Amino acid sequence: MAHYAQLDSENVVVNVFVGRDDVVEGIDDWETYYAPEGSMVKQTSYNTRGGIHYDPETGEPSEDQTKALRFNYAGIGFTFDPDKGTDGAFIPPKPFESWVLDEDTCLWAAPLPYPEDGATYTWNEELFAWELVADE
Repeated sequence: MAHYAQLDSENVVVNVFVGRDDVVEGIDDWETYYAPEGSMVKQTSYNTRGGIHYDPETGEPSEDQTKALRFNYAGIGFTFDPDKGTDGAFIPPKPFESWVLDEDTCLWAAPLPYPEDGATYTWNEELFAWELVADE
């Protein structure tokens, strides 16, 4: 079983679905097989985040990082950048205007580090700061 992302003409993910990845009756290019006329489909790894492949059983980084695929598991609204890495990258939507893309992970990073005091915070773009989330 494999996961695939269907892209629109701007390389934005419009659908993510489960498909095959084995050789069946001479089909060995599932990305082409699954692509509707005029669109593109790219395989994505459910267990890859930030360029690291995680073991599905333990949740820890896998010993075999050759399974890391396209930096991040694709989601609807993600953009596929074919020029990043060896086989492209799925990049999530930018959450705030001030955030910058971490080229090593293809994830967005806040301009200020997340506080490490164990509390929960949310980013306030207007104040350009992390705000403490009140306990309910």
